[in-house]
Amino acid sequence: MDKVVASPQQAVADIPDGATVAIAGFSVGHRFASSLLLALRDKGTGNLTVVCNSLGGPNEIRGQILAENKQVKKLIAAFSVRPGLPTASEAQISAGTMEVELVPQGTLVERCRAGGSGIPAFYTPTSVGTLLTEGKELREFGGKQYVLETGIRVDYALLRGYRADRAGNVQFRGGSLNFNPSFAKAARVAIVEVDEIVDVGELAPELINLPGIFVARVVKTDVPMDTEALRRTPRRAPDTAKSYNGKPALTRAGIGKRAAGLVKEGSYVNLGTGIPTQVSNFLEGRDVILHAENGVLGYGKMVSGDDIDLDFYNASGQFVALEPGASFFDSVTSFEMARGGKIDTVILGAYEVDQYANVANWSTSDARHGGIGGAMDLISGAKQLIIVMEHCDSKGRPKLKRKCTYPLSGEGCVDYVVTDLALLHWIDGRFVLEEVAPGFSAQEVMALAEMDMVPAEKVGVMG
Repeated sequence: MDKVVASPQQAVADIPDGATVAIAGFSVGHRFASSLLLALRDKGTGNLTVVCNSLGGPNEIRGQILAENKQVKKLIAAFSVRPGLPTASEAQISAGTMEVELVPQGTLVERCRAGGSGIPAFYTPTSVGTLLTEGKELREFGGKQYVLETGIRVDYALLRGYRADRAGNVQFRGGSLNFNPSFAKAARVAIVEVDEIVDVGELAPELINLPGIFVARVVKTDVPMDTEALRRTPRRAPDTAKSYNGKPALTRAGIGKRAAGLVKEGSYVNLGTGIPTQVSNFLEGRDVILHAENGVLGYGKMVSGDDIDLDFYNASGQFVALEPGASFFDSVTSFEMARGGKIDTVILGAYEVDQYANVANWSTSDARHGGIGGAMDLISGAKQLIIVMEHCDSKGRPKLKRKCTYPLSGEGCVDYVVTDLALLHWIDGRFVLEEVAPGFSAQEVMALAEMDMVPAEKVGVMG
């Protein structure tokens, strides 16, 4: 059984107008099916429904190149747009020429896994209490609400692996399994692009991450990546502190350091994108194991230069070191850990937190324009939720609200909030101000928030 095809063009030649195409990949560009995407763009196939984590940004060889060529009719994804990154897809969504179905990341991979397993629907706790449940069936099990989600089947899946044999058995490397297995299983025709094709028998059975029964075609990549450019550390803006009342608050690193101090020894911890990633740099030597949605357990601090392995990265796409005992898996397994209550602490950023312990962190206005990511899945199973953010937004408006004005990510779920001015702890149905930034009084900090809170008997200083 030989599933190797001669070229990416031949591999996608039968994808017709109107097809549903799943595009695997997570954060790092070198692990997307670049050759297949370019071939599909050049073929000009139109009216596509694209299932993916995100279409990516401009000038990236991801699903965005199909949007730039006006080939996408509908997007089913965890991210439709990202703040500060204008794209062709965002313009088309705003114009109403691209339909959007936003799906939490873990729900997306589980819907594909279910569809590929012959399971038409399932109940999940993810997104309960948010606008994503509108029009869907809710049911109670064991005193808890769950929402009914349907399985997803697709016509084609475009995957990217490390090595494959001629029978379609695929090996992935590092944290690059992500969406690949679930998308392959959901597809009528799964096409995998790999760095190397070997003869049958050259891959040890224990190295095969996706059995050939799920793969229809194998093709060797013909788009070389500038791996040295990927290893170059990007220039980052200085980690400067915002000023309030003419005085400096904590930096983003300072917020991350204080949040790290809340993490208990012997914990499994998930870090969201943005400020939460700072936390990993303050856990060295601690009995803490970090988890990332793309499929890694046991990573450490962020690295640069020669310390980078291109397949060792966190959910933000930042290159990281591995700790002894680290393991890799796909996103389905990753979210089983999250929804199943195996993660002790989840640390996320947010747009708003209100006085009822609700959090909003995925959309600022139009619900078509947002990035749900894995936050709702993580919230649904977290034992402890810590929100890290600046006290006020870029226009000086409080982010600590009486009631969230943006769409909720979770109801009554926040345990701690760490801002650049304050540490708040949810105790007995209200937020207690336990610490303030150096140089600030409790009264100043409370005045810069909209929510009702109470000061602790003795308010400390954030270290």
